[in-house]
Amino acid sequence: MPNLLAGKVGIISGALNEKSIAWKVAQKAHAEGARFVLTNAPLAMRMGEINALAEECNAPIIAADATSVEDLEKLFSGAQEQLGGKIDFVLHSIGMSPNIRKGKHYGELNYDWFQKTLDISALSLHKMLHVAEKQDALNEWGSVVALSYIAAQRAFLDYTDMSQAKAVLESIARSYGQRLGKQKKVRVNTVSQSPTKTTAGAGISGFDAFYDYADKLSPLGNAPAEACADYCISLFSDLTRYVTMQNLMHDGGFSTTGISEEMVEVLTKASS
Repeated sequence: MPNLLAGKVGIISGALNEKSIAWKVAQKAHAEGARFVLTNAPLAMRMGEINALAEECNAPIIAADATSVEDLEKLFSGAQEQLGGKIDFVLHSIGMSPNIRKGKHYGELNYDWFQKTLDISALSLHKMLHVAEKQDALNEWGSVVALSYIAAQRAFLDYTDMSQAKAVLESIARSYGQRLGKQKKVRVNTVSQSPTKTTAGAGISGFDAFYDYADKLSPLGNAPAEACADYCISLFSDLTRYVTMQNLMHDGGFSTTGISEEMVEVLTKASS
């Protein structure tokens, strides 16, 4: 079904470079007929290549620090102005841990940094939806998708305080999904994606081991960024109008696999 998003307008956050899932979502949304505003933090915009994406997708850029309610107010009002009406879809693809960046293990977290991790990676979703609600910026049957990871439910070495951030993110999606569903038929979901070789992912210590382990365990293998983008597009579309308050696993079957033949072979070789 071509032009799944024809006539829809949105906000896509977090596109840093062509490895970003948000970058792929923007390309797919553009191909499916959507118009949207791109946004990222000013520092990320200086480090990234968002201007090239904006040109490719004919999308305006509005810089916003997602931890600042004031910046988010300007983002949502500016987006409605640029796009000529209320918003149909929002992608929250925002996550950063100063503790991970500085190589702090879980037993020695800097608590000021921990609070920053929560603010950037989770509370930013609440702030976005708070602003959208206050401005009545979302259309009926709109869709909000935030990217998560299975470390919200399971302990993963080296994911440290991002595990708590993702758990809070998923909880906010449920609570705001209930609220906005009642108010405006707006749905809010999180997508728990396979380990993905993005700039953020590669910054986690031991990421290659995470990636290979998940790939060997998953019957379908790790889901690539392009496939995650396709899934997000389906969640923005009218085909998923009654899906809300869910944490949706997009992980090739990793989350429901006990052990795989490949892992048995690896462990057998290691023990011999």
